[in-house]
Amino acid sequence: MPETELNRLLSAIDRPLRFALARALEDGEIGGEDALHVATARGFALGVVAQVADELRRRQAGDVVTYVVNRNINFTNVCIKHCTFCAFSRDHRAEQGYWLPIPELVRRAREAWDYGATEVCIQAGLPPKMDGWLYVEICKAIKLELPDIHIHAFSPEEVLYGSIRAGVSIPAYLKALKEAGLDTLPGTSAEILVQEVRDRIAPGRITRDQWIEVITSAHALGIRTTSTIMYGHIDRPEQWVEHLTLLRDIQHQTHGFTEFVPLSFIHQEAPMTFRHLVAQARRGADASEVVAMHALARIMLGPSFRNVQTSWVKEGPRFSAYLLNAGCNDMGGTLINESISTSAGASFGQLQSPRRLRTLIRQSGRIPAERSTLYSIRNRFDGPDDVETALDRVTDSDAVFGSYRELTESSQFRFEHPAFRRAAGEN
Repeated sequence: MPETELNRLLSAIDRPLRFALARALEDGEIGGEDALHVATARGFALGVVAQVADELRRRQAGDVVTYVVNRNINFTNVCIKHCTFCAFSRDHRAEQGYWLPIPELVRRAREAWDYGATEVCIQAGLPPKMDGWLYVEICKAIKLELPDIHIHAFSPEEVLYGSIRAGVSIPAYLKALKEAGLDTLPGTSAEILVQEVRDRIAPGRITRDQWIEVITSAHALGIRTTSTIMYGHIDRPEQWVEHLTLLRDIQHQTHGFTEFVPLSFIHQEAPMTFRHLVAQARRGADASEVVAMHALARIMLGPSFRNVQTSWVKEGPRFSAYLLNAGCNDMGGTLINESISTSAGASFGQLQSPRRLRTLIRQSGRIPAERSTLYSIRNRFDGPDDVETALDRVTDSDAVFGSYRELTESSQFRFEHPAFRRAAGEN
């Protein structure tokens, strides 16, 4: 946008917000009251905020919009925790509990590789009596079969659980994971990094301080991570600012985050709202909050986080494409098997083909490019889109790759508690 037009828009909004945005445009990192003015802008003012975020995106990340070809593998939905926002997990006694053994994880990773995926993202529930070294064995097995695939796996909650079950420190456990082939860590299980909120929506979940310990320990070992926020439940804008400020402080110290991903709360099947477990919980973020969050992320984090991602799983493909004009420069991944948001009621499917992602990016006036997990450009698509991959030719992803519903309804991978298996004489 021409500078004169941006100045005209800035002159039409209230002084506190105008000054905050002007400071951001001067390459300053805003915080406190300035950031809160941005987070709470609505109506015409929010439109100006989005324009400023888009201008900062242009300066910091350019006009290329990236995506990664990856597959999610959620190897079990059985979990000892009972987070009120999670519709994915099942108790170990539930008929819908499933468990994918390591050979099946390797098979799914190989299948993804054969379809052009460069990354597998592995996260799951926390099953009872789990062998603490299971995550390490998973990495070893996948790397033995596919030494060049990128393993992006295990949330801070899982790392904490694995270290406790293995009886070792968090740094020692992360070191073992890295030696086994773990490449990067998802910065999930963050929700809102404000303890009073965590205590209400997920009592007993990893604490704010524990999350920080896992993330900073990973960064110290050279394991880079993503970062996230989940909003649209009982959170408030000032808590958004607190969360982003914490992430920015960590980034200044470690430079270990690769990206920031806002994740709006999917409420339809979440116990928090479906069973009314948390008083005054909202039914997800409205459109204005979604735009405000993504723009705030670019404005607050842009100087230290080059990459702000929009999630087509949460927002849908078309709204995600719109958010490319509100500060975002990445469309996430193909995913292939999206289960966690889908189980909560997200209705946008489990796969977006590379061609579909490129079309959405082009329709936003930007240049699509396939990236690696660490944001190196693998293929840039400046010309007409005449490229077709095996993944583009998949017309029924459930039939080809399976689905969460199939796993919960089939007896093939039914979860059995380790105590039951021992009683039956199994190893």
